[in-house]
Amino acid sequence: MTRKLFVTTALPYANAPFHIGHMMEYIQADTWVRFQRMRGNEVRFVCADDAHGAPIMIAAEKAGLTPQAFVAQIAAGRARYLEGFHIGFDNWHSTDAPENHRLAQDIYRALRANELIETRTIEQFFDPDKGMFLPDRFIKGECPRCGARDQYGDNCEVCGAVYQPTELKNPYSALSGATPELRSSEHFFFRLSDPRCVEYLENWTQDGRLQPEVANKVREWFTRDEDGRVSLGDWDISRDAPYFGIEIPDAPGKYFYVWLDAPIGYLASLKNLCSRLGVDVDAYLAQPELEQVHFIGKDIVTFHTLFWPAMLHFSGRKAPDRVWVHGHLTVSGEKMSKSRGTGISPLRYLELGMDAQWLRYYIAAKLNAHVEDLDFNPDDFVARVNADLVGKYVNIASRAAGFIAKRFGGRLSADVGVEGRMVLDALRAQAEPIAQLYEGREFGKALREIMLLADRVNEYVDAHKPWEIARQPDREAALHDVCTTCIEAFRLLTLYLKPVLPELAARVEAFLKVEPLQWADAARTLGAHTIGAFAHLMQRVDAKLMDALFEPAAPAQEALEAAAAAAAATPGGEALAPQIGIDDFAKVDLRLARIVAAERVEGSSKLLRLTLDAGEGRTRNVFSGIAAAFAPADLVGRTTVLVANLAPRKMKFGISEGMVLAASHADAKAQPGLFLLEPWPAAAPGLRVR
Repeated sequence: MTRKLFVTTALPYANAPFHIGHMMEYIQADTWVRFQRMRGNEVRFVCADDAHGAPIMIAAEKAGLTPQAFVAQIAAGRARYLEGFHIGFDNWHSTDAPENHRLAQDIYRALRANELIETRTIEQFFDPDKGMFLPDRFIKGECPRCGARDQYGDNCEVCGAVYQPTELKNPYSALSGATPELRSSEHFFFRLSDPRCVEYLENWTQDGRLQPEVANKVREWFTRDEDGRVSLGDWDISRDAPYFGIEIPDAPGKYFYVWLDAPIGYLASLKNLCSRLGVDVDAYLAQPELEQVHFIGKDIVTFHTLFWPAMLHFSGRKAPDRVWVHGHLTVSGEKMSKSRGTGISPLRYLELGMDAQWLRYYIAAKLNAHVEDLDFNPDDFVARVNADLVGKYVNIASRAAGFIAKRFGGRLSADVGVEGRMVLDALRAQAEPIAQLYEGREFGKALREIMLLADRVNEYVDAHKPWEIARQPDREAALHDVCTTCIEAFRLLTLYLKPVLPELAARVEAFLKVEPLQWADAARTLGAHTIGAFAHLMQRVDAKLMDALFEPAAPAQEALEAAAAAAAATPGGEALAPQIGIDDFAKVDLRLARIVAAERVEGSSKLLRLTLDAGEGRTRNVFSGIAAAFAPADLVGRTTVLVANLAPRKMKFGISEGMVLAASHADAKAQPGLFLLEPWPAAAPGLRVR
């Protein structure tokens, strides 16, 4: 039976570019979603920018921008990260979108009609220097429960306690450092103390939809009096102007606390997606078989396991079916710090030309179904990627594909024999166990099992030595069977790895000339199938890249990352060229071309000589100034974009018959990196880019 899944990740706060913790969560959720789709399940996968709150308002003021303009600049930089790490959200939205404003106010009205909203006059901290009431996150002090210093005004990051800002010991303003004053203000509260809420949440949090360790932690937040009655504290859901957020209906100058409207952003993003697809979102959410799943970090459990389900349930909506919590990311056992060189910038990672799939694989290999912190160890990263992905997995195809192409015209054997079938049957037998590990988010265990299968295949290759069989003319059939077994095994391993390595899987599918792999394909064989030419799939990690990745961030680099989205006005570090008409563009003939040979040019440190096949029945000679960014061997077999009607240019080293296209930042020193343009793997040489 096809499952229907509505999946989200936590909304990133729109005051800064993504950090590596965001990418870890997105990789986890994206891997699970891709697996579900390979199983034939229907998934809507959405997220949005968390765009409201005092921190954004204050940061925008410092930048001389409106909050909307500030958020827009941050949002403009999101796609580079998501595309760079192959994160496949169906929709990315904003909590400042009209859908979220309407939904937040509708949910509030429903809660008010259900007599779960009340107003009270409270004493609230006021910063006399800044002339404003202080949001919880701008009040710091000692935790009233465990005494930890420098804790925020709403919850303790050390012991997890939830409290009111006025309960902090020795409070101070994080904006000015001043000692805040207590002043009176009318606030709106969601009555979690209502017996209906307490009973519902006590059942909801303990009915198996949370991980056991999370359920146990949540149980601590329910208090019991001497008579055994269970209770919860009410939740302050309002903030006073000035505040960037959603206005509370019928309450001028009052706004929803950002944590009320932020999770509603999941529904708003889904509504926006459904509107584009022509789907009735209310009917979609009302389906009893629909599973609503959230992936979040352990620092926001409170909001997702108490406030959020109660908001949904008592406004007449379905509460989440699963809230899956993960730990934080450390580096070599330490909390991340850019200044100490123990931070990982996703942007820096991509600019260095590091393969996004290295990071996807490494993070997935560390993930499990528990709330455990993950440690990124640079030496382990290099060793694991090189040993597993290159040494074990890719190596299988490279050891067999050449023989299939040269000796058998690219055609596989129809029957691989008894030994080959035993190897392949052993791989197929693990399809369901591996599927169950993916289903349970035990990605680390799944990848270990897959690499054990790769070991078996490599043992088969070492035992049969196709390179030696190839020298024996009377053993052509045996060579054909062994190499076909390797290619079939490589296909199965690719299928099992596809949720983690989607881009590499697409290239393998093009090489094998097969449709996108689905989980059911594990039970099938290619038979006497003709495959394509094998091309380079993945290079090893150079340890020097890790040194560059972990260089302590210079002030210029810090400024670059903080302003990454602001660069949208001058994308790539330079203003857009003057506008042209369609006729001008049509004069440039862009064609796909395969690089059939590449070599360094003697006497030049910048140029590579490329031999290109543009589907013309001949090859072209093109000189390209990309020698500093690419090793010739890594380019052979890749397809790129050629300016095909550029007049030939006579150079010192010969005639250049065109130009290949690459992208780079205008300031190569500040943002190094050169990126060759590459089409979708199945695209053929000669196709015109329009």
